Amino acid sequence: MKRILVVDDEENIRMLYQEELQEEGYDVTVASNGTEALEALSKAPFDLVTLDIRMPGMDGINTVRAIKEKYRELAVILVTAYGEYKQDFSTWASDAYIVKSADLTELKATIKGIIG
Repeated sequence: MKRILVVDDEENIRMLYQEELQEEGYDVTVASNGTEALEALSKAPFDLVTLDIRMPGMDGINTVRAIKEKYRELAVILVTAYGEYKQDFSTWASDAYIVKSADLTELKATIKGIIG
């Protein structure tokens, strides 16, 4: 079973992603910020991370950099409500960039395309 780490500071988003992705057959762990995400990654292997950009403390851009430094092959999808970050060169380290929506079709399709 493929393992996904969902990182978002909004609890309702974490719960929604966890429930929807578990229904797709993935083993899902959640974290509320970049620090928690790095801690979770140090304890267990994951196949993919979905990562919010705007979070208190360590934001998503710094988190994706830290992830890619230590786990180069780990797929990271940046998921944000703010489309303007797509042009930010700092986000290019991610494997995909998705603007948040209540409809998770694009997210699910992107995950399936990356890790199956």
